[in-house]
Amino acid sequence: MALKKSDLYSSLWSSADELRGSMDASQYKDYVLTLLFVKYVSDKAKADRSALIYVPDDGSFDYLISLKGKPDVGEKVNVAIRRLAEENDLLGVINNANFDDPAKLGSGKELQDKVSNLIGIFQDMDFTGSKAEGDDLLGDAYEYLMRHFATQSGKSKGQFYTPSEVSRVMAQLLQIPAGTPKSTTVYDPTCGSGSLLIKVADAAPNGLTIYGQENDNATWALARMNMILHGNETHDLRQGNTLATPKFTYNGNLQTFDYLVANPPFSHKTWTNGFDYSFGRFDGFDTPPDKNGDYAFLLHMVKSLRPRGKGVVVLPHGVLFRGNSEARIRTGLIRRGYIKAIIGLPANLFYGTGIPACLIVLDKENAQGRSGIFMIDASKGFAKDGPKNRLRPRDMHKIVDAYNSSKEIARYSRMVPIGEIADPKNDYNLNIPRYIDSSEPEDIQDLRAHMHGGIPNRDLDALQAYWDAFPNLRSELFAPQREGYSELKVEPSEIRSTVTISGEYEAFELDTANTVQQWWASKRDLLEAIEPTARPAELIHEISEALLDAFRPRPLIDEYGVYEQLMSYWNDVMHDDVSLIASEGWIQAVQPRAARMWKDKNNKPKYEDAHIVFGTGAKAKRWVMDLLPPEHVIARYFAAEQAELDRLTEARDAATLLVAEYIEENAAEGGLLFDAAEEEGKLPKKAAAEYLKELKRSGGDSDEIAAFTEVGVLYRAEDKAKEAVKDATTALNERALAKYKILTEAEVQDLVIDAKWGTTLQRQINGEVVALGQILIARLSMLAGRYEATIGGLDALVSQLGEKVARLLADLEILA
Repeated sequence: MALKKSDLYSSLWSSADELRGSMDASQYKDYVLTLLFVKYVSDKAKADRSALIYVPDDGSFDYLISLKGKPDVGEKVNVAIRRLAEENDLLGVINNANFDDPAKLGSGKELQDKVSNLIGIFQDMDFTGSKAEGDDLLGDAYEYLMRHFATQSGKSKGQFYTPSEVSRVMAQLLQIPAGTPKSTTVYDPTCGSGSLLIKVADAAPNGLTIYGQENDNATWALARMNMILHGNETHDLRQGNTLATPKFTYNGNLQTFDYLVANPPFSHKTWTNGFDYSFGRFDGFDTPPDKNGDYAFLLHMVKSLRPRGKGVVVLPHGVLFRGNSEARIRTGLIRRGYIKAIIGLPANLFYGTGIPACLIVLDKENAQGRSGIFMIDASKGFAKDGPKNRLRPRDMHKIVDAYNSSKEIARYSRMVPIGEIADPKNDYNLNIPRYIDSSEPEDIQDLRAHMHGGIPNRDLDALQAYWDAFPNLRSELFAPQREGYSELKVEPSEIRSTVTISGEYEAFELDTANTVQQWWASKRDLLEAIEPTARPAELIHEISEALLDAFRPRPLIDEYGVYEQLMSYWNDVMHDDVSLIASEGWIQAVQPRAARMWKDKNNKPKYEDAHIVFGTGAKAKRWVMDLLPPEHVIARYFAAEQAELDRLTEARDAATLLVAEYIEENAAEGGLLFDAAEEEGKLPKKAAAEYLKELKRSGGDSDEIAAFTEVGVLYRAEDKAKEAVKDATTALNERALAKYKILTEAEVQDLVIDAKWGTTLQRQINGEVVALGQILIARLSMLAGRYEATIGGLDALVSQLGEKVARLLADLEILA
């Protein structure tokens, strides 16, 4: 059975984190990622003897497994990994972690156990199970671990990793044509762990020839492993300081490349140390300031691009507006036409820094004819993800769509003419808020409405997108009051019902549901055809683009919100499902499997969450349905049995309630059950039975005996009801479990594609419609409440209340 991506990731991280102890995450990652690499190349060598990485028997992961528990396990693991490195020219790449280091791993038995347990993390994982083409299970797992280590590594130590969402956006912004040959080059002068280069190569259908340089030796090693794990065995990554000793030169000049991506260190203060001026990187420009290397890196990149080359670089926002020499460099770049676009990103996206950053798109092709710079303010589109922010699928797609179409979107994007940028009032300052006001319109209080009543038409006009979708709803809710103002035709409490039961709103809901159904039906053949050669990334691209196309022409509803619903479900559920189907086939993928068991650090058994469990404890039979949870099978084939179980469950709950109510009524002080009740008025069944037995033996009060007898009757009725539920549940689960074995392929496809995937997506996308309705209702209710009482009305009310108080005081004086 193939291992689900989500299971692999969570298991890897929880195991690794548990074993880490007090070691810093930035150090510990070297151990975990090295073993992940050895496991991957070992499995690949087993499956494919022609694999580029040769794995000797005494350098394989199977050999590492044989070392578990031995006193010298750390030393021998070092020797084995060095053997693997020597055979593949990977010395200094995969053998940097010392598995025999007592300072980091403890000494004696502690080191022996820790290294053995580290090997055990990977031992039982099936890394070869996912056969879906283009689905980099191991490479993605490697990135998952790096991201988590980056999160825990603190400031500066997490800078080796560029968030994958940002990497994907950068790759798309390069607009690499589909027919681009693999010989086309891509370069990253500060490549870190290599994730940016990998995403760019993935965006080119034929791949690209990869070049990169990284200053930090350990991070360079990470990048080399990352390349191999992602199937990019042929790459040229070199270690060294790009500014001081650029490794890619030709005849004394910098080598140039077709494409370039980079996320250099922000505002590097010591960039001048050893800087080599001989390559003419600043020719025609000012020299960047000594204590800030942002433009030093940027000018290196400009110099490294071919005459028609394109690049995308991440830099802090300061490069857009800082003055002095940086302003003069910026002016020179703009005048030469090298800057094609600028995208402002949300703050706190990157590891090691919380400052906001931007993407600068470089394009030398047709640079002299460039008449404007396309700007996007994407700073508000993100989701919180623990301590960091993260770009959602909708945010990524919106950025790329706006850039590709140069589309002007209010408060988001526009093409800014060079003349406007060069205007003395801007003076080549590229700070995005100068050109795009992304702030929400101010919610203005209308004094005339407060004085004379009515709701300002200005506020209602601002909801025009709703009135376009529901043309008659405005007249159903409002009538003209006076020039520029309207009044509600319904009570404020009736706004919700007026909106939700209006024919236009119901028609909008129905039309949205029909659009989803038609889109899903149009892609059913594609889903039915999932096979071992399926490429999940290409599959979801085709499905998601069709969904966007279906919703773009529709009024009101945001196509990117709908897209987000699909992509969230894909990332959470469908991707694993598709990979499993591609690996196992429809029939095998749907079969139940025994739940996994492992032992924690205290050697106690732990079990994977199961859908169906028969029995308890160690002897229990636990079944997991990865593809199709049993509720779908039960709903389709055993609805009557489920209805009967629901009835029995209600009867059990009613019986439990009768017990609780009777005890509560009679266990209070002075009640017939009070003397036997525990604290908080509880009376367990066993205690009630023993007390009744003693009452009968000693000839106790007849009313007490009757009360305790009734408790016994109620408890026995509850036990009987519980037993009925247990028996019915077991019988239903047994029938459901048996049904899986005889499902046909057509039945499985119907259950998975329609009952599971389709129904879930229909419900989630409908939630977008409901959310839109809630926003409208909330806004209208707020406006109604804001202007419901006029100042004159409030004055009259105050006057009336004052008169009432005066009368009451007068009455009190008379009484006195």
